[in-house]
Amino acid sequence: MKLEKPDCSIRCPVETCLDVIGGKWKCVILFHLMDAIKRFNELRRLLPGVSQRMLTRQLRELEADGMIIRTVYQQVPPKVEYSLSATGNTLKPFLLMLTKWGTEYRDHIVAMRASQSELKAAVKP
Repeated sequence: MKLEKPDCSIRCPVETCLDVIGGKWKCVILFHLMDAIKRFNELRRLLPGVSQRMLTRQLRELEADGMIIRTVYQQVPPKVEYSLSATGNTLKPFLLMLTKWGTEYRDHIVAMRASQSELKAAVKP
């Protein structure tokens, strides 16, 4: 089956997609929001390598692009929750495919590195 390429004379759809979900943290944020609503600090704990500033920025961009919903509760202390929007929910199958691919690739790399280490150990004089 031949894949028909889209018309990229205006803008390539892959470029559009990457503008919305590209970057180190956006897909990971969306992945963690797939199963439940999360508060900011929950997301911070799930993403230990992200700074507070970067997480805030990525959440704002995802909200501006319509991928997530930010709900603010008027209480003391303030409470803010993040969830996937209807548009964000359309990404679930793709995020699950990326998860599957990432797991298989990681397992492949681990096995490959282990066999390379065994080979090096066997060759040492």
